[in-house]
Amino acid sequence: MTPFSPEDLRTTLGAGLLSFPVTHARPDLTFDEDGYREHLAWQAPFGSSGVFAAGGTGEFFSLTPAEVATVVRAAVAATAGAKPVVAPAGYGTAQAVEMARDAEAAGASGVFLLPPYLTELSQEGLVAHVRAVCAATGLGVIVYHRANARFGFDAVRELTDTCPNLVGFKDGVGDVDLMTRIHAGLGERLLSIGGLPTAETYALPYLEMGVTTYSSAIFNFLPEFALGFYTAVREHDTAAVYRKLSEFVLPYLDIRNRKAGYAVSIVKAGLRAVGRDPGPVRPPLTDLTGTELGELTALVDKVNRA
Repeated sequence: MTPFSPEDLRTTLGAGLLSFPVTHARPDLTFDEDGYREHLAWQAPFGSSGVFAAGGTGEFFSLTPAEVATVVRAAVAATAGAKPVVAPAGYGTAQAVEMARDAEAAGASGVFLLPPYLTELSQEGLVAHVRAVCAATGLGVIVYHRANARFGFDAVRELTDTCPNLVGFKDGVGDVDLMTRIHAGLGERLLSIGGLPTAETYALPYLEMGVTTYSSAIFNFLPEFALGFYTAVREHDTAAVYRKLSEFVLPYLDIRNRKAGYAVSIVKAGLRAVGRDPGPVRPPLTDLTGTELGELTALVDKVNRA
């Protein structure tokens, strides 16, 4: 049984920075469980408020359902109940329901519902999809507002009225009007999570809309920097936030934006830059070039010397 009720999950996740660890791979692209567990152990002392296993940064889209289950169980074992592990669910409704049930069986504390695969969705269909997943588990569920899973406010309100274990709304679209409405009308009911890549860029203005936490990919390889940035945001230290943006985040984005898919690839490259190689990304993603890795390493070294 999970020690985190849906309400506990909402409160706990909202109190700190969220970790979305990469999924370690061997050269043959199989899951490197030992490397993954060691990575979570290395991150643990830095104090994130929750671990989202096999999420977008963890290459959910490139893992088989069986591999997702293995990664989730590895994360649960590695954290040993010290903090909530949120497991992914996605693809079609039937598959998402199975993954949500398996997350609960694995000892996860919550479910992160990623957008359905490929097809366009009506608001009614999206509501039915989320309802089915919420009904399949007693865990707290967080939906990801991104790609084809674009929620209108009425759909979000209907879901909060009918799904008691829907506890979070992660925004990957950047709809200021929607986020303002959710904060004003549903702020006591839903945890709003920043999920635009790279979330640090938007963290300060999003705080004004009730977004107290966000997914930090940078936490993978520069945890102290990521936590310092988060603290500056929560303290409304605008000068510190913009200094950190200029020193690292914006130059980092310049590298990330050179090729589609680099939002994940650059995170694994960041771990290589600090001497903690997580292995390659899986196709259809591609790794950074040697030149780009050199640029990133120089940028990381500059931050570490500061």
